[in-house]
Amino acid sequence: MEQYPTAIVADREVPFDPEQLRRIREHPCFSEKACHAFGRMHLPVAPKCNIQCKYCIRDFDCVNESRPGVTSRVLTPQEALERVDEVLSKYHYIKVVAVAGPGEPLANEETFETLRLVGEKYPHLILCISTNGLLLPDRIEDLDRIGVTNITVTLNAVDPTIGEQIYDYVIYKGERYEGLEAAKILLDNQLKGIEEAVRRKKIVKVNTVLIPGINDKHVFDIARKIKSMGVFIHNVMPLIPQYKFAHIKPPTPEEKRAIQDELSKIIKQMRHCRQCRSDAIGRLGCDIQQELEKGKKKS
Repeated sequence: MEQYPTAIVADREVPFDPEQLRRIREHPCFSEKACHAFGRMHLPVAPKCNIQCKYCIRDFDCVNESRPGVTSRVLTPQEALERVDEVLSKYHYIKVVAVAGPGEPLANEETFETLRLVGEKYPHLILCISTNGLLLPDRIEDLDRIGVTNITVTLNAVDPTIGEQIYDYVIYKGERYEGLEAAKILLDNQLKGIEEAVRRKKIVKVNTVLIPGINDKHVFDIARKIKSMGVFIHNVMPLIPQYKFAHIKPPTPEEKRAIQDELSKIIKQMRHCRQCRSDAIGRLGCDIQQELEKGKKKS
């Protein structure tokens, strides 16, 4: 008899059911085996953001750069659906449609309209978002209603005194917060959102940007916390030095791997991340979005 993995829900170990396992096995970011067989497409419909990270610059017209927050252009929900139509007609291995930026998906109503349109037309696809988590408690019911099943939350600290070193400001319910207060609001909402997502049987991944000298020791506290909450997998991503962290030397691949080896004793680690663009399409490491754009220009 197959032994299903479990999640921690309300201090109880709850087995993943067969449908949850399918959403793991077919999602290339949640399963290393899946990344060789299946693909995903990111729909860049969410330009606005509600926090400012000290490592983040969002560019909208940067076709030769591959990092989060970058897209060739921002799409409307209808344009996004047309892109899904086009891609699925040519590439049948696409199993996941996600919104991951270039800003914060939950701060843009276009995210919800896009995923509603895609889900209604293609109910077999896995719908996914990547979020900073600030609005996750407020919008989890909306995500549930439109059928989003896989959620990635970027969580860089579970101690606000470390978080305040990472974020310039947070905008929440029309108010701008800075410093420790901003970090506390963000963290409280991230944890509430993750807890509620797990309770609603979402498959949750946590991304942590590894920032030497700031949270590189703290990642173990993050791992222990998210493991206790029922998060399925943890993705530690090396800092890309830019903006206010342009002076920080990123961890080497060897340093990152050594930390992941230790973290894997606490929680399952994602080791195949490619830190994808907001308009990425295809298998991880084999993106095809530029081919599509070139095809349009020729026609």
